Amino acid sequence: MSGLPRGRVLVVTGTGTGVGKTVVTAAVAALAPGRVAVLKPAQTGVGPDEPGDLAEVTRLVPGVTGRELARYPDPLAPATAARRAGRPPVTPAQAAAAARELAAEHDLVLVEGAGGLLVRFDEDGTLADVAAELGAPVLVVTAPGLGTLNHTELTTAALRARGLACAGIVVGAWPRVPDLATRCNLADLPAVTGFPLVGAVPEGSGTLDPGAFAAVARHSLSCELGGGWQTPEA
Repeated sequence: MSGLPRGRVLVVTGTGTGVGKTVVTAAVAALAPGRVAVLKPAQTGVGPDEPGDLAEVTRLVPGVTGRELARYPDPLAPATAARRAGRPPVTPAQAAAAARELAAEHDLVLVEGAGGLLVRFDEDGTLADVAAELGAPVLVVTAPGLGTLNHTELTTAALRARGLACAGIVVGAWPRVPDLATRCNLADLPAVTGFPLVGAVPEGSGTLDPGAFAAVARHSLSCELGGGWQTPEA
């Protein structure tokens, strides 16, 4: 059966900052059946009245429930940004509890991290700890080009070391004109990680209107995520 099972939690991480994690989160939400919630435990780098990542998701996918637990103005790791703001950090236990609350009323909860898998929420906890508390699989969003093999293999190795399930790998911003390294990565990413490539979302997709974005999502994510994408020939 294609698409995400109902009533589950999926954690979305990136191999780093700026790889397209928020747009991929929105694409998964756009294709999911039933009621969908997106949880952003910690938003950094935006002021109290500025739009954060959830604003982008809810614009692209109207009707999605968005919940943000805390935000800090400095564009830093959540633990560091919280310390500089003089405010308490979000703990993995708090993030997991919020995800469970949302899961009680939604068919799918997407937990979007900040930066990469091991970026600190508090002194000791990371997004990996949130996934472990929830027993949730992790979708890895990665960059398309040179250097991504190392970053992606490190991230998936960290998942394996912690006994966490990987739901696959999505390229977060597939370029209009891919270079040689980018084309080769279509085959190399699953080869070096041992996990399937389950999508490639075109760069600039976050600027689309909701209808056009939903169509792009269907063509950009594989059947495991509710779409019809297939890995193209390199």
